Amino acid sequence: MAEKSRLYEIYKKEIVPALIKQLGYQNVNEVPKLEKITLNMGLGSIKDNPKSFTLALEELTLIAGQKALPTVARKSISNFKLRDGMKIGARVTLRGDRMYEFLDRLLSIALPLVRDFRGVSDKSFDGKGNYSMGIKEQIIFPEIKYDKVDKIRGLDINFVTTAKTDKEARALLKALGMPFKN
Repeated sequence: MAEKSRLYEIYKKEIVPALIKQLGYQNVNEVPKLEKITLNMGLGSIKDNPKSFTLALEELTLIAGQKALPTVARKSISNFKLRDGMKIGARVTLRGDRMYEFLDRLLSIALPLVRDFRGVSDKSFDGKGNYSMGIKEQIIFPEIKYDKVDKIRGLDINFVTTAKTDKEARALLKALGMPFKN
């Protein structure tokens, strides 16, 4: 069997007991956990350039460590020059070991490379225990070679947890190492 990621081992051995104590749970199964991380890159501005679209898909695949899939428009909107079935973005859903590996790389390598980084906003919870954040430049990830980048693109990262409230989700992400501002 494959070796579990470093962050998952820390979660099992240190974070779960700490959250039980901090939030007063009676059962280990009540402790919130990370379900999945989704990465989404909107590419509407390059819909006419297939080479640039392919490069963006490859970059998201490198960042995630898993093949990125194109997202397509569901209906035509003439004001945006958008046709039904046109490729307009890329997405990846990470679960299990790949999810923890990505989170570890994001927190320990990529976020510290952001210029003037003072922490992520703690106001981006959705009320149901999920957290979203945006990254303005894909070049903060070490997998992306700056020389091969044709355009600076941003991406959205969503953390889906089993937490029932934002307070529980915030405690989980803080314990995992998320650098919140406050």
